Amino acid sequence: MARGSISIGKLSGIKINIDYSWFFIFLLVTWSLAGSYFPSAFPGWSIVQSIAAGLITSLLFFASVLAHELGHSITAQRHGIPVNSITLFIFGGLARISREPESSGVEFKIAIAGPLTSIALGIIFWALYFLLPSPRFDGVAEIAFWLGMTNVILAVFNLLPGFPLDGGRVLRAIIWKVGKDPQKATKWVSNIGRVIAYLMIASGIVLFFMGYTLNGLWLAFIGWFLSSAASGTSRQASLQQELQKYTAAELMNTNYVKVPAYISIEEMYSEYISRNKKSYLVVTSGSETLGLVNMHLLRNLDKKQWSIKTANEVMTPIVQLRYLSPEAGLIEALRLFQEERVDQLPVVRDGEIIGLLSYDDLANFLNKKA
Repeated sequence: MARGSISIGKLSGIKINIDYSWFFIFLLVTWSLAGSYFPSAFPGWSIVQSIAAGLITSLLFFASVLAHELGHSITAQRHGIPVNSITLFIFGGLARISREPESSGVEFKIAIAGPLTSIALGIIFWALYFLLPSPRFDGVAEIAFWLGMTNVILAVFNLLPGFPLDGGRVLRAIIWKVGKDPQKATKWVSNIGRVIAYLMIASGIVLFFMGYTLNGLWLAFIGWFLSSAASGTSRQASLQQELQKYTAAELMNTNYVKVPAYISIEEMYSEYISRNKKSYLVVTSGSETLGLVNMHLLRNLDKKQWSIKTANEVMTPIVQLRYLSPEAGLIEALRLFQEERVDQLPVVRDGEIIGLLSYDDLANFLNKKA
């Protein structure tokens, strides 16, 4: 679970989280609907009716945002890309996929799936609005009308052609397809995203001085968020381009320690870990490699077990390890670290481990390059 959020379960095997900032926007949307929209549409309604309609509409709206993100996520899963989680927050939703698509075609499909889901929901809600009999279902029809309109607006806004919006990713996929260079496509679309963000900020300032205080502030705030995200995406693209120049062999550690299989964790700590060594292979007396000690798992082991448990018992068996070739790029290494959630990855040539790549070393290298 991400920091600053709570988990509410899983859908299609994907963790669904709610960021604490979401509660603010949920209350704001509910207050706007219950305090203004529904009282204007139905002057005869009581306060309780307006609040109930506002709550139901807000919940369905955020369910629509979740469906939008599931559109992206399920499409990614269908193309073999694991999805870590979906988080609802103040600006909507965010699907965290484990790695970037490997082709422009897959990028296009994943990006367009969210807006298409929102458009489909908009059509369904508008169909309900026109099909529900009046006047008995006028309240439900009005909720459906608002949701239909909001889902279409959500789709159109997300199709603006700049990062980090879906339209930016669609445009990136097209430029990538034509130019065959994903990093250059990312830079182009990030720059377009910044221009769109600056226009939103400027429009928000104009609205603010025209008397539309809340709308102006909100538009400028969204513009600022998009500008920050676009700049971050541009930096990430530059970093990825830089990482293409380096391989696992250049960053791997060849000064790793071979730990006897049946040494206790207590002895292992005293003899090896306390000397700040980071890489540990577990071997037999004949130097056959059995596995790799995952320091993350070791840190979570109850210290009362240290005198009882052996290296052999806490290691990850060699057959379960993902590994890198010496020629593998650091982008591939980063992807594997994110997928496997391990501290180290073996670097293997002709079936033999020739080094270990540490996540800490890679992170430090990324920080220096950034």
